[in-house]
This record gives sequence, structure tokens and C-alpha cells, in this order.
Amino acid sequence: MRLSILDQAPVTSGNTAADALKKAQELALLGDELGYHRMWMAEHHATDVFASSAPEITIAHMAAKTKNIRLGTGGVMMMHYSPLKLAEVFKTLSAFSPGRIDFGAGRAPGGDNYSIFALSEGRQPMTNNMYKKFDNTLKLMNDEVPDDELYKKTIATPSKVVLPEAWLLGSSGNSAVQAGFRGVGYSFAQFFNGEMTKEILDSYKKSFQPSIFMEKPEINVSYMVTTAETKEEAEFEAMPQDIWRLMFMKGKIGQVLTPEEASDFPLSEIDRMTIKENRKIHLVGSAKEIATLLQEEQNYYGFDEAMICSIPHSQEKRLDVYRLLAKELF
Repeated sequence: MRLSILDQAPVTSGNTAADALKKAQELALLGDELGYHRMWMAEHHATDVFASSAPEITIAHMAAKTKNIRLGTGGVMMMHYSPLKLAEVFKTLSAFSPGRIDFGAGRAPGGDNYSIFALSEGRQPMTNNMYKKFDNTLKLMNDEVPDDELYKKTIATPSKVVLPEAWLLGSSGNSAVQAGFRGVGYSFAQFFNGEMTKEILDSYKKSFQPSIFMEKPEINVSYMVTTAETKEEAEFEAMPQDIWRLMFMKGKIGQVLTPEEASDFPLSEIDRMTIKENRKIHLVGSAKEIATLLQEEQNYYGFDEAMICSIPHSQEKRLDVYRLLAKELF
């Protein structure tokens, strides 16, 4: 099973946004050294919790620092950008790092209503044309002329570069068949709501039509993981993320606590039950336990690659998650 990294540049308690981006770079360097297949940066706006608002900039920086790992967006939020801009950005990235760039596209806003309108300069955002926008972007990337009248008299430069891999992201299954028809990869965010089914992934495979971007169906699944040498240590490191999601569900968004702060955090019995329920989307345990679970999930669902998102407070503990999983699965 291929292992990859999904990162949001989390700004944990006591750290700055600049710290978070530097730590994302450290993670990319480690992933490259350990043999992880790819690393994607998410796109988040209007938040002090994540520093990854411009993933295409971050991966350009990382690509210059690494040698083998693929770099991409997980995902770039299409509603904020024109297909021409998307095509030119990712063609430029691919010209600098041929064979190592992924265009991972999402249909969500990645922020609140205020940021959505600010990014569109006050215009009413277009939210019902995401697949058409994706199609136009792919054609412009491939030096084709889209059917859309707006793009018939322009080209996306640089021309004739190695194409990036193209992926559609999803968390509900709605985009699975759409990704298959277009011959691009399908990325399922299991850590988002835990609603992955075999039927969703099978529908993508059945609808897949080979394209210039991908010859055969490719599926990756993103998991939130906290692991350590022992289950007890993993539980200690996992509680800050559990509490963050609990507070997020209550509409209270703050920075991820330290494990010590989380240990003293007042929790009601209902809170503890909610955290237990949320463990279906936050895998916690020893490295051997998590590796076994991921292999079982791959065998059942039939995906190709697991993308690991992990947010321990300590950078060293976070890097250890990826070291330990690599030791078990490579």
C-alpha cells in the first residue's frame, strides 16, 4: 500500500502561522526521505487554526526542497479561481518539477461566507458550475481549446509541459462517478465525516474512462491518525485533536491544545461519548494497530493509497507518526 501525507499547516497552541508553515516543510522533507508517495496541502481561509491558505505556493517551495515525493493540493478550491489561472499555475509548477505535481481540486469553499465574497471581490460566487470549471481547466492544461466561448481565444501558458496528475476530491461520494468519467483520480476524505462505502469507490472504478491524465483508476483515502510506540501514549497525544473536533461541532473554533492542557480540560459525560463516537474518523493506537487497520481497510474497500493527516501538538511527535507508520508499512 502506498502511503502519502495530507497537511493543513495546523497552528497549534503556542505556535505561530509561520511556525506551522516551516513545520509543513519539515514534514515534506521527512516524507521525501522516508519514501512517502505524495504530500498534499489543503486550502483554508478565514481561520487562525490552519496556515495553509495558498497551497500552490507552499508546494512550489516544497518541490524546490525535495527530490522524489509528489507535491499537490488537497485541494485547491476551484470556486475562487478561473480555469485559465488554475491551468497556468499548475502547468508552471509542473514545468519546474515535471512528474511530481498533482492538481487536486475541490468543490467546497474552504472558508466562511465572508471569505467567499472577499475572494470573489464582492461578486456572487458561482457554485453550480464546478464540474464545467474542472473540464475547462483540464482542457487548458492539455493545450486544448475548451468549448466555453470565454476561453476559445486564449491559451494557458507555459505550453507543452509534462501534465500534472489530476484528482477530484470528495467526502460524500457525489464526485466519484464524475471523477471516473473524466479519467482522473478520486480522493475520498474519510477523516471529514467517515462516510466511505465500498459502493462509492466501486462506482468510481466502474465509471472510469482512461484519459491523458490517468490511464487507470486511482483512489486515495485520507485518514486522521494519531499513533505512537504504545496505545497509551497515542491516547495522550490524540486528546487535543479530539477536543478540537468536539468544540468545532459546538461552533467553537480554537487552536489545538497541548496534551497537558487537554488532560485537564473539563468534559461532561456527553462530551466523552461524542469523542468516542468521533473515533470512527480519528484512528488512534499503536503503530502496529494502525498499520493493521489500514491494511484491513485497503483489503475491504480496494483503494490504492492511504493519505495520513496527523496533528499532535509536538512537531517531533507529529513526525514520529509518519516514521512509525513507514516502519510498519514500507
